[in-house]
Amino acid sequence: MTKLTRDTLFKPTLSRTESKAEAVSRIAMSMIEQEVAVREAKTERLRQARLAQEAVDTPPVTTRRIAKSAAEPAAKATKSVKTASKAPRTAAKSK
Repeated sequence: MTKLTRDTLFKPTLSRTESKAEAVSRIAMSMIEQEVAVREAKTERLRQARLAQEAVDTPPVTTRRIAKSAAEPAAKATKSVKTASKAPRTAAKSK
């Protein structure tokens, strides 16, 4: 057995400020741990709901691509309309 002394038999007592600081730290840590547990539970619940929703609502992905050759004439047509509208104005001013 170990020899019983004052240090081994009794716990050293904390000073008044140390005991208050210890109590505050203990309470703060318990509050933080509780908040973390609530946050993790909520995150897990939302993750499960999202995965279930994605499994139900997965529509097939279809995309249409516009060919470059079909898009270019439309751009050229708008340019010609703009230049055609400017031509009569300049002609009217010069007369």
